[in-house]
Amino acid sequence: MHRSLANLTLRIERTVNQRLLPALYRDVEPVHVEAAHLPGEPVPASEGLSLAYAPFQVGQPWGRAWSTTWFRFTGEVPERMRGGRVELLVDLGFERAGPGFRSEGLAYTPDGTPIKGIEPRTAYVPVARPASGGERVDVYVEAAANPRFDGTVTPLGDPDTLPDRPLYRLDRAELAVLDEEVHALVLDVQVLHQLALTLAETDPRHHEIRRAIELMFDELDVADISGGAAAARARLADALASPAVPSAHRITAVGHAHIDSAWLWPVRETIRKCSRTFSNVVALADEYPELIFACSSAQQYAWLREHHPKVYQRVAEKVASGQFLPVGGMWVESDTNMPGGEAMVRQFTEGKRFFAEEFGVEPREVWLPDSFGYTAALPQLARLAGFRWFLTQKMSWNQTNQFPHHTFWWEGIDGSRIFTHFPPADTYSSELSGKELAYGVSNFAEHGRSSVSLLPFGYGDGGGGPTREMLETAKRVADLEGSPKVAIRTPADFFTEAEREYPDAPVWSGEMYLEYHRGTYTSQSAMKRGNRRTEHLLREAELWCTAAAVQSGHPYPYDELAAIWQETLLMQFHDILPGSSIAWVHREARQAYAKLANRLDTVIEAALVALSGPGSIPLTANAAPHARDGVPALGVSPDAAAEAPDVAVRTDDDGTTLDNGLLRVRVGVDGTVTAIRDLVADREVLPPGSAANLLQLHPDTPNEFDAWDIEEFYRRRRRDLTGVVKLVVEADDPRVARVRVTREDRDSTYTQTISLAAGERVVRFGAEVDWNERETLLKVAFPVDVQAAHSSSEIQFGHVQRPTHTNTSWDAARFEICAHRWLHVGEPGYGVALVNDGTYGHDVTRRPPGDALGAQPTTVRLSLLRGPRYPDPDTDRGRHRFAYALVCGAEIADAVREGYRANLPVRRLTGAAPVEPLIEVSNPAVVVEAVKLADDRSGDVVVRLYESLGGRARTRLTASFEVAEVSVRDLLERPDDEVAALAPISVDGASVDLSLAPFQVVTLRLRPA
Repeated sequence: MHRSLANLTLRIERTVNQRLLPALYRDVEPVHVEAAHLPGEPVPASEGLSLAYAPFQVGQPWGRAWSTTWFRFTGEVPERMRGGRVELLVDLGFERAGPGFRSEGLAYTPDGTPIKGIEPRTAYVPVARPASGGERVDVYVEAAANPRFDGTVTPLGDPDTLPDRPLYRLDRAELAVLDEEVHALVLDVQVLHQLALTLAETDPRHHEIRRAIELMFDELDVADISGGAAAARARLADALASPAVPSAHRITAVGHAHIDSAWLWPVRETIRKCSRTFSNVVALADEYPELIFACSSAQQYAWLREHHPKVYQRVAEKVASGQFLPVGGMWVESDTNMPGGEAMVRQFTEGKRFFAEEFGVEPREVWLPDSFGYTAALPQLARLAGFRWFLTQKMSWNQTNQFPHHTFWWEGIDGSRIFTHFPPADTYSSELSGKELAYGVSNFAEHGRSSVSLLPFGYGDGGGGPTREMLETAKRVADLEGSPKVAIRTPADFFTEAEREYPDAPVWSGEMYLEYHRGTYTSQSAMKRGNRRTEHLLREAELWCTAAAVQSGHPYPYDELAAIWQETLLMQFHDILPGSSIAWVHREARQAYAKLANRLDTVIEAALVALSGPGSIPLTANAAPHARDGVPALGVSPDAAAEAPDVAVRTDDDGTTLDNGLLRVRVGVDGTVTAIRDLVADREVLPPGSAANLLQLHPDTPNEFDAWDIEEFYRRRRRDLTGVVKLVVEADDPRVARVRVTREDRDSTYTQTISLAAGERVVRFGAEVDWNERETLLKVAFPVDVQAAHSSSEIQFGHVQRPTHTNTSWDAARFEICAHRWLHVGEPGYGVALVNDGTYGHDVTRRPPGDALGAQPTTVRLSLLRGPRYPDPDTDRGRHRFAYALVCGAEIADAVREGYRANLPVRRLTGAAPVEPLIEVSNPAVVVEAVKLADDRSGDVVVRLYESLGGRARTRLTASFEVAEVSVRDLLERPDDEVAALAPISVDGASVDLSLAPFQVVTLRLRPA
């Protein structure tokens, strides 16, 4: 048989696009349009409906960037539409773009009841099927003129730099009847055509489908699509009725709408995006009872409850009916690299508690489809919070190495495992297209062992969610020859089946490092510093408020602390803390962090006053988990620093020497540290001829995503900053000596300090930078004379080790890594730690490639600042302050201690008497991470602690108050037999003996007598 002489693919696609789709609607009737423009911020619907409206025409421009226009559409259904599916069609200027990234709107009834969202793929408002003509139509639409971002530098992300011109025009406003038979025909053809394109030309099914479509087109009168649609559908019925083979892969499809809590829009717009998307979902759920929609982020439900209670009530009804599923159990879909340990705990506890209190449900799956890598602490924390499963697809974005599994057990640093699935279609916003379904099958790594996978469908990032076309497609591919079997089910249904089918799935141990978006550890420095400072202020506030409540009856500020925690958790969202949002978002976050710091300082000061009482005794409050200068951990007492020699200072023509009897530090005339002699270990810390605390500048021009990415090739060019404008030696205080050096380069100024205090094997550094660079990466380098096979980086409740070599592509891809308060490198017998108070990005390297003989030193660098231009063209311009320190002769325990000290400075106060620590632990390897009152407001004291060194540890915890009962709890402070069995305790009055495994996290609940 001859091959077809015509291009059938082109014929199918042109007929669909130019014949069938234009015939979807018939009997068009224009409506009357009025509009009211809001130049500033949005107003509630009650105000929007009562604005002064003026006549408006289709084709007329509207909407300066970020403004709101309220449209009113009125009309009458004509007699000829009687009995048809009448819809109001509104095109706000979509220009064929996808949902969530342009203009969008929310339709209301005249009494202010939301109807549904108006998006590019759902640009209709249903009108009840009229039994007769003459029915009045009166619909209001709150239209948002959200600008579109396309990856180029733009002023549109900052309200202060917006152009004063409208972005959109109203392209359509009319009543029309949806021709349901034509609509169904379009879907039939699209499903079959997309399926055929995925099948090999050698597959008979491929030709069967294409022949059926071809014959149908031969018979279809394109001049009367509506009249011939039913017969055309009948011609395709056999092709659609042929069932899938018994061995077909099975896909669980779950409705979804990933809505970024802020990104290319501010938080206030996310609130509206949620209302639009969730209105769409509940309306669609009425029409399609089979729809199951998974939605994470308790924060978004809370916004809906506050700002759109009518929509929230409808959501609650759908939750009760099982169609709208709270998943994930987190406050937001946060970053997981940078939030601290207790913050990760609160993401889970605040999220789960909200869902339990509002809906009576408890999600069992962690749902993080879009975060930029996943901490190795997460499996343990998830399991301790009552989760069983974990879902993401982001690891498919790896640039270098393909992740080897789609269904597997993920093992954390403590050995805990969580059953994990990556949707093999590599998306969280599928359209259920034939291409996506086929790719999900061909890409699946577990064939032969597992036959099921999950696929979230619905428009995402900016919202939108599932459409009726997707649900109709799901019906057609439920059991279709050549396609995987698709069933709309819950994530829990999928995970239960997948785990039962594949209990011996492979194990991935350790972090899931995303080989992409490495710049997010550094971009928008103020986000990093604000997050770190707020987390530690919250620790202080909870500790001192708990002590004050137990010891002096001071009222515990439950509501204030909860509100601050929730705002902090919001700003850990995976486009806020990582620094990848527009300027508007980060400006608001900077302001929020400043306000939170003031609120927390007020809370802390009130608690300390209540604790210490009125008096004039000088006292020091130490919220760190280790004693400092004679002040006990978690206690308040006078300083009693151990005796230590003063710091000697000597300056000559070659530089300045600082000597405290433990370290001798040499600062060159260029202001860099040229030598550090560890007098205790009797060895040099730096390699000969090297310079430490050396500022280095690199070109920073990523291939694609400016704020997100650092590319490996940045290292091929660098400039060292060694020019000196001013160098001052400050030796007035015999207990601490400083060298201050000022540098200028291009448009930026750098002031560095090097300080050495009496009695410390720690060299402390500060940097104040007035940064005005673009597309430039600033690092500070510390070469150290240790041959380190790996680095140890602090993460939540422990640390991870990463090779310093590049033996494999997996090792080489980790050229930029994340660490919290400290990073340690060492060789047997000696180590060095670099601690910091607000940065996360690091790199650790050995000597560059080439000939070498003997031990190879290691260089540790902190990433301080970047200058990406998208999406915020002025990223990080302005003044910044950094503090970091080199801890010499450091073991891991020293790194842990100094990391806390750097982030929890003592507080000076006066009072009546010292305050005994509320809680003490006997083993310094066991760290107290949180002390708080129980969330149920019972007055019970909750203590969270962990083993910090990666070994086993026994400890005794002693309370300074009488204790009636002690129990081990899960992270939500509930009894849990499985959790309790992992941490058996022995109680003797106010003392508790317990043993901890490596990196084990234990939560104790103490009921005061």
